[in-house]
Amino acid sequence: MSESIQETADKQDWDQETERLHQVGELLREEIERLEPMAGHLREQVVDIRKTFWDGVSIDLGTEDDVIETLAAMRQQAEVLTEREIGHKSVADRLQKFRRLLPSPYFGRIDFTEMGESVSEPFYIGLASFQDEEAGVFYVYDWRTPIASLYYDHSPGPAAYQTPVTTITGTMDLKRQFVIRSGKLEMMFDTGDTIGDELLQQALSRSADSQMKSIVATIQREQNRIIRDLTHSMLIVQGAAGSGKTSAALQRVAYLLYRHRNHLKADQIILFSPNPMFNSYVASVLPELGEENMLQTTFQEYLDHSLRPRYEVEDSYDQMEYVLTGREDADYEARIAGIRFKASEPFLEAIRRYVAKVGAAGLPFRSLEKKGRVYLTASEFSEAFYRLDPSIKVANRMDLTRAWALERLKELEVAERSQDWVTDELDYQDRDRYQEAYIKNRKRSKEDPSFHDSIREEDLLRRLIVKEHFAPLRRFVEKLSFVDLHALYRNLFTDSHLIHELAPTDQVPLAWPEISGMTLKRLEEKKLLHEDATPFLYLTELVKGFQTNTQIRHVVLDEAQDYSAFQFEFIKRLFPRARMTVLGDFNQAIFTHSTTLAGETPLTKLYGADQTETIQLIQSYRSTRPIVEFTRSLLGDGSSIVPFNRDGEKPQLVYVKDTEARKQRIMDDIHRLQEEGYETVAILCRTAEESRTAYEELAELPSTRLITKDSQSFSKGILVIPSYLAKGVEFDAVLVYDASEGAYASESERKLFYTACTRAMHSLMLYSPGPANRFIQEADPESYRTIETNLS
Repeated sequence: MSESIQETADKQDWDQETERLHQVGELLREEIERLEPMAGHLREQVVDIRKTFWDGVSIDLGTEDDVIETLAAMRQQAEVLTEREIGHKSVADRLQKFRRLLPSPYFGRIDFTEMGESVSEPFYIGLASFQDEEAGVFYVYDWRTPIASLYYDHSPGPAAYQTPVTTITGTMDLKRQFVIRSGKLEMMFDTGDTIGDELLQQALSRSADSQMKSIVATIQREQNRIIRDLTHSMLIVQGAAGSGKTSAALQRVAYLLYRHRNHLKADQIILFSPNPMFNSYVASVLPELGEENMLQTTFQEYLDHSLRPRYEVEDSYDQMEYVLTGREDADYEARIAGIRFKASEPFLEAIRRYVAKVGAAGLPFRSLEKKGRVYLTASEFSEAFYRLDPSIKVANRMDLTRAWALERLKELEVAERSQDWVTDELDYQDRDRYQEAYIKNRKRSKEDPSFHDSIREEDLLRRLIVKEHFAPLRRFVEKLSFVDLHALYRNLFTDSHLIHELAPTDQVPLAWPEISGMTLKRLEEKKLLHEDATPFLYLTELVKGFQTNTQIRHVVLDEAQDYSAFQFEFIKRLFPRARMTVLGDFNQAIFTHSTTLAGETPLTKLYGADQTETIQLIQSYRSTRPIVEFTRSLLGDGSSIVPFNRDGEKPQLVYVKDTEARKQRIMDDIHRLQEEGYETVAILCRTAEESRTAYEELAELPSTRLITKDSQSFSKGILVIPSYLAKGVEFDAVLVYDASEGAYASESERKLFYTACTRAMHSLMLYSPGPANRFIQEADPESYRTIETNLS
């Protein structure tokens, strides 16, 4: 085809697509104009019915028929209100969907000829479906529909897609991508790739935002596998930094809600995030796709909820601060060994064996007492527990022991009513208590007038006094507080030989005596080190029985490499009916207890190999090619990470003579970056203390904010933040506050430094007051540029 004919064909296509976009836009506007007054009218009706609900109900409780008539009137009013509320929600949801579509109704088009057909049919793909229901015409297909999978998985040529009932085969004749903004067609191109580089370049060149955005227009084939997997109970995604694993998981949630919309709701899905700030960062993705947000939490929040206020619980970030700053501590090496062991599978198995062992003998119990008086002794609880069939699980025997103790309390309560202290209490009862007894007495008198009122009133008062006295005793029993879990966990560390009975000797740290002493000291202070919190809670649940949540049907676990074998097992037991999507990158395993996601791991054992699928994402999209080439050379085995071909400047290593020179250089660089249009600039520090120092130095810069472990969100501007809190988040520019050998000296900090550097989208700058750290020195010298400031 000659160039002039090609240009004519391109112009024809452009004109046709422009005209179609205009038509779809007009139809959307018409539908919005039609729905707006309808939504407003229905809302007014709902508000009016709520205000006047009781006006339409005649309340008459005189006879049984009157009561029935009143209940029927109330039911009728409630049904009218429910009907209007459902109608309003339906119209409001459609209105919101069409408003969301209007600026950019679709982003892709495929032409597909189904096998056996002779005509190719065009399908336009967008954030949501838009159709003329009466005519049966689809103007836009939701990206989650089966036909839309062709757009993500295939190039022009033979293609197939899976419906809920069968596989449809045929030929993709055209694959076209659009960039549409404010209803105007800005770019259009045909492609043979899954998603053309042009569209990705457009998306990735944008500035970072304070919240993650949807990626539906640029989903890649491997990401689409993650999104649409319906067959596995456990989906493990091992992805390089910036590979889009979190984004794909969130689109997966939107897909699951669409695919199972009749029986899966957003509040049946829970996301475990690395920190509260990350929850805020991802909170806009599902609403952007027209779905309600799922539940979001952190594992630390669950630990605090379960263990406080009985214990002061160290969080993972305080533990991290100790690991980074506590090297001078005499117990440092023992603590590190303890962190590793207490997070391991051998310790998990040791806890299980320990519970089985005390199930046969040795379980510590508490006496049930109040104000110095013992009602049930520890030995009585022990005898009641151990006379039960030992083949019954410990938790089930606890339930049976509780039932026995509650029955004994009933007997003791009856006997207690005749005690002298109860007689003494009768003279000190307030008017309300006498009124309560009087009302109960009058009610009984109508039923049986044969007894003496004063005797009965005294009896009722005695019952009330004793019942109140026994209430905390019943709660003690109902909560299984008669088993001494504190002593049970403590005994693991007081008996030096016990751990060797429960775990293979070669797995037990040589520093176990020091680890035990450290643990016992904290337990004595009612404190739990972070490495003890989950094992202690797991031990508690094995003994008392797991408090499960059967409503949750899907769990998403981000930064999974930072979870221990205990935590994986615990979450599986906590949500027994849930499937799991687990995301992580072992190259960012910055915590001492980190878990590999490859090969035989605790994860693969949760559901079994046949129910587990692992997907590797090796291409990194977040950063420019020069940044990825530098960051992957920081790793010993980073060659498998593939950078996306997006140009940019090489990372800069800036040598400064002292802290004052660094401060001035950072301020100059920030001014330059802001002039270049970068809106989110992160100054990443090694520790929280270093972050505070940097913040104080740079506080005069406008829009500067210090991010701590308690920060709930972040906004655009200049952010000073410990690098371990920046996981999962991205910034236009990253400035590593101290990249010298004085800051990062240990091999254990390689992944922390790598994680910090991989947060940068467009610009990465490293400041070194002295020699650069070993990781930079070992990196490819061609992958970064060195700048020598005035060092004289």
